[in-house]
Amino acid sequence: MFLRVPPAFSIPATIGLLIACGSCSNPIQSADAAKGRKAAANFVLTDIRGAKLSLADYEGEVVLLNFWATWCGPCKVEIPWFVEFQSKYKDRGFTVLGVSMDDDGWKSVAPFVAQHKINYPVVIRNDEVSHLYSAVDSLPTTFIIDREGKIASTHVGLVSKNSYEREIKGLLGDK
Repeated sequence: MFLRVPPAFSIPATIGLLIACGSCSNPIQSADAAKGRKAAANFVLTDIRGAKLSLADYEGEVVLLNFWATWCGPCKVEIPWFVEFQSKYKDRGFTVLGVSMDDDGWKSVAPFVAQHKINYPVVIRNDEVSHLYSAVDSLPTTFIIDREGKIASTHVGLVSKNSYEREIKGLLGDK
């Protein structure tokens, strides 16, 4: 059920996402609305070092959960922002968690992580995660998860750096 776009179609797909996804994101909800948020589904996957990583490991933190692929043009635009956010906010209870949707797994992902100096945890999806997050049918798809483990917002397609940062700061308690 995942969008599989061959690399040759990356540029047209990127242009289409840039045009179409201006209104694809759900803005962060108020504190009162936080009570109605849906819990993010937990999963356990293996990171680049072979260690088991669970979404529950980040309980109490704000998490930017990003579903991406090495061939995804808009994903490549967002990743440097996420690297910056990880550096800037990690000491305040924030983390980025990348879930690669690449079919060939670490063969493509490991060199990509090294080349782009990704400083946050990256894992490769499996069938369980594909089932739990079946709503991920295009890339990138990003969930912003609050400290209670609930989804504060969902973004499909390319979203502005400022929008992400505004949400992160809001969930971290900045005015």
